[in-house]
Amino acid sequence: MENNSIKIMLVEDHKLIRVGIKTVFDETDGYEVVAEAQNGKEAVEKASSTRPDIILLDVGLPDMNGVTVIKKLQNNEIDSKIIVLSSDESSQEVDKCLSLGVYAYVIKDINTEMLLYIVRSVNEGAMWLDPKIVPALRNKSDNIIPKKQTSRAMFRNTHANLTQREYEVLKLVVDGKSNNEIANELCISEHTAKAHVCNIIQKLVVDDRTQAAVKALKEGIV
Repeated sequence: MENNSIKIMLVEDHKLIRVGIKTVFDETDGYEVVAEAQNGKEAVEKASSTRPDIILLDVGLPDMNGVTVIKKLQNNEIDSKIIVLSSDESSQEVDKCLSLGVYAYVIKDINTEMLLYIVRSVNEGAMWLDPKIVPALRNKSDNIIPKKQTSRAMFRNTHANLTQREYEVLKLVVDGKSNNEIANELCISEHTAKAHVCNIIQKLVVDDRTQAAVKALKEGIV
């Protein structure tokens, strides 16, 4: 296995599903499953010892829910990027997971090619939300994603005048694009794309691109 492979921990209580996902990664270059866990307690213990790049976390574990697992991982200063897996498109935990800084929320019926893409993109710092969960988020009482978008002028007045290019980059960040993909889409260099992302993070007064994407969704700009 190459040293630069993305190190992954699978947290899933159903063995058949866990084996199936592991097989996908085992048969693809650039990915390595370094640990498997079937409950939350085991997930925290193994994450502490293996320090994976990515944690694929099933929210429906037998001993604790996904939000509790995420909090325990954070309390143990495990900085792995978390991708939440769920079979419930209307999960009440979606907004809680997003507020805790997960990088992706994925419905389990996703195809293998897209799962590989999401893991790779998240490892590069991108965020990804399954399109199927957006309607549920819009209908939540706390309105994590407003039903109506704010105007472009209002958003710019509120957030330190994002340039037109930064606005375009922000939309691609929300779509889960990596810096390299943003560069290709906008026909700019990767260095320039990275600079735009850094400017956006600074102007939105957030810590990283994930928080920038979530804030953009909350403000209704995308």
